[in-house]
Amino acid sequence: MDSPTLDGLVRQTLDARTALTLAWTLAAGFLVVLIQAGFALVDTGLVRAKNAAHTVTMGFLAYAVSILGFWAIGFGLQMGGSTGGLSSHEWTITLGGHAYGLMGLSGFFVSPGLLSSAVASIFVLRAVSMSIATTIPAGATAERWKLSAFVLFSMAIATVIYPIYANWVWGGGWLSALGRNLGLGHGQVDFAGSSVVHMTGGVIALVAAKMLGPRLGKYTLRGEVRPIPAHNMPMVVLGTFILAFGWFGLSAGSAPAGADVRIALVAMNTMLSSAAGGFSAYVHTRLRFGKPDVSMMCNGLLAGIVGVGAGCAFVSPGASVLIGAIASVIAIEGALFIERKLRIDDPVGAGAVHGLGGAWGLLAVGIFANGRSGDGWNGVDGPVRGLLAGSGGQLAASLVGIVANLLWVIPASAFALWCVGRIVGNRVGSDDEIAGLDVPELGMTGYVNEAIYASPPRSGEAGRAWKSSGQAAATKG
Repeated sequence: MDSPTLDGLVRQTLDARTALTLAWTLAAGFLVVLIQAGFALVDTGLVRAKNAAHTVTMGFLAYAVSILGFWAIGFGLQMGGSTGGLSSHEWTITLGGHAYGLMGLSGFFVSPGLLSSAVASIFVLRAVSMSIATTIPAGATAERWKLSAFVLFSMAIATVIYPIYANWVWGGGWLSALGRNLGLGHGQVDFAGSSVVHMTGGVIALVAAKMLGPRLGKYTLRGEVRPIPAHNMPMVVLGTFILAFGWFGLSAGSAPAGADVRIALVAMNTMLSSAAGGFSAYVHTRLRFGKPDVSMMCNGLLAGIVGVGAGCAFVSPGASVLIGAIASVIAIEGALFIERKLRIDDPVGAGAVHGLGGAWGLLAVGIFANGRSGDGWNGVDGPVRGLLAGSGGQLAASLVGIVANLLWVIPASAFALWCVGRIVGNRVGSDDEIAGLDVPELGMTGYVNEAIYASPPRSGEAGRAWKSSGQAAATKG
């Protein structure tokens, strides 16, 4: 048997690294799918039992519809100008001698002729990341939105609203080029989606909740807030931990390869920030309300993950704890402000956790990036440095990214929702909303009324009465 040549060994090494990278990217994508399960439990637990089946169905459809829409159009708009293996075409404008990318123009309906293993793995990770942003509005608009309208709006998010902004940050677009073109740090730096996924989803959620209006009975005639309690807090807590687990796929999976040494730091920072967020919420609600609030503690933990997402590869563990603790307070106070001052009814606090938390995450990387990693990020030499490391450019890029998100996502979402309203109508009828949406929208309930199916008396007047009531209930259902 011939001894291996140097060229052969090099090729084998490169093939092994490529295989590892593909496997790592796919595994991360698979893990992110668990986030959908977490959302299903959290959102459903936080609404009333009469809307449980409807709410969980919204989460299910958000995944199914958005993945198909992203495959058809969204992936091309987001990555068509940058992904290796695709014909790279993008719409750009030139200002001051610099090119600024606006959207990709290739890779639609990704087919075998365009496909490679690398592109397929990238699609999986980017698609499941996009589906998170599509699912976030489901909780904020629960208990009053038609399923048909939600399906159409989810398609708009997956095909246009999300991919355009994602292109600007993750697809080689103009926000990522702010460093190369204007000297603003490394351009917009968002390692694991604080702005691309969370802020986008949170802003969409607030727009949709505002346009739909509050649930019936949420506000009194005097404008006072009437609490609508969650129906299943154990479900909410379980969903929160499933979300926290799945988010390791999005954060650590954003590393370019499984062999990237940043993975351990990313995972550690994500864990620390989530723990700090949860504990901060415990302390904050105990001091503010006299007793800790479990639902806000869950949101605080999730806000910690959201807040550290942009900078989890570029900040220290100590900074991650601080970022998570601050994110938690922002999410809690933000939710109260949104509910009481803006009068937007968001049953799960999605706008505060993801919208405000995502914006804070983008600011945090501009403040706390310590200059120890990120050399070459977005084509800029040197590590990523924040304000505390002596550079204000990164914070400036983050501010531009926040403003760009608001200026694009708010009008695009409002227009899409208006169009959907003209086509199928957005809100269910008041009678259906009062009765609960499970039966009117799905023809079933989330929970079986066991009394209907209890063992009947065998004879006599009581037996005839039971049969009559059971048949009537079945016919009515």
